[in-house]
Amino acid sequence: MNVSPMEEKQILDKVHPEGKIPRMNDIDGLISRLCPEGVPHEQMGEVGEFVRGSGLQKADLKTEGMPAIHYGQIHTHYGVWATETISFVDVEFASRLRQAKPGDVILATTSEDDDAVGKATAWLGDKNAAVSGDAFIYRHTLDARYVSYFLQSEDFQRQKARHLTGAKVRRISRASLENIRIPVPPLEVQREIVRILDKFTQLEAELEAELEARQKQYAHYRDHLLTFADSRESVRWVPMSEVGTFIRGGGPQKKDFVDQGIGCIHYGQIYTHYGPYAHETLSCIAPDVAANSRMARPGDVVIAVTSENDEDLGKSVAWLGQDAVAISNHTLIYTSDLNPKFVAYFLSSESFQVQKRRHITGAKVRALPTKAFDSIQIPIPSRAVQNGVVQTLDSFDALVNDLSSGLPAEIVARRRQYEYYRDRLLTFKELAS
Repeated sequence: MNVSPMEEKQILDKVHPEGKIPRMNDIDGLISRLCPEGVPHEQMGEVGEFVRGSGLQKADLKTEGMPAIHYGQIHTHYGVWATETISFVDVEFASRLRQAKPGDVILATTSEDDDAVGKATAWLGDKNAAVSGDAFIYRHTLDARYVSYFLQSEDFQRQKARHLTGAKVRRISRASLENIRIPVPPLEVQREIVRILDKFTQLEAELEAELEARQKQYAHYRDHLLTFADSRESVRWVPMSEVGTFIRGGGPQKKDFVDQGIGCIHYGQIYTHYGPYAHETLSCIAPDVAANSRMARPGDVVIAVTSENDEDLGKSVAWLGQDAVAISNHTLIYTSDLNPKFVAYFLSSESFQVQKRRHITGAKVRALPTKAFDSIQIPIPSRAVQNGVVQTLDSFDALVNDLSSGLPAEIVARRRQYEYYRDRLLTFKELAS
């Protein structure tokens, strides 16, 4: 990708006027000197080998012992590289498992999300690490972090897409990975690319750490505000079912989603997409499906009551759009005279979390029964106080969650910038054979 120095400066200044991002002059000069005619593009199986992990289950993970990496943790915890693990296994048990050596790259080979198949981390610890099934250990002759960055790139995503198999759970095979072609510049060039991309990663991590600190501050203030310990007026706490009505959602499923139609909120989207309130839906369904669905009206609060994660139970969104929207199963529609955003903020508070925990049922799939809300109590200040609380928390929420402003917006911009330069740096003219 050819970008003029002026265009590059405009991209940099747009997202980071302080100019902390390194310029590309050094790497361009290095490439011109070491590989002016291009670089070879090799099949990954020609410059390394894939060894499948084995035998390690979540139940085997310990808090001490030999380092261990479960494939699911690659999706949720690890970045481009790691020097320490969050889990361990007994040393004797580990001796029977496949192990990654320092410098190997560990790839997750299954996911429900196509983009996540092949997500990887370079293992740079000082000991071997046991690796679970549904993962490959890649042993190679390249810079480990260079390989891991390549496995994030658009080039890799494009090549792997035609090799994915499976329906709900998507997979990629050893043979498919072996056939994916990776550019192989000189080791000096690989290391310079890693140095630049590590700088991007570090700057994004610093922003995310600052955002996490602000989110904790916001949560602390929200929880304090919703206890009304400092309130000048007497605030009653009453069961939610006494000041509102609950109707179970039902009807639309993911397979019913269409590009245009009646707005729809699916319970899973409440965990992943919506904040405390929404004016537009992420998805739509056809009118005939909506006709047989439960509907939330403007001012209702939609509560998700099924999850594999206890913390997600009760997560909600106040629907503030102009029209009624269809609501999926595994939800409750709460109608009351309270400020709906006040209700949604309460349902994210520690006061609610403490009360709900004693009502959760189920093993792998956890649920919050409707009857739980017969005893879960909500504070009822005056409407004016509710509005004041909402106004204050809206300001805090925008600071930590609004993707159009503040730190969240800068993180999004930083990530786009990183992806742009990652794909640019990992795109090489192929050396003619």
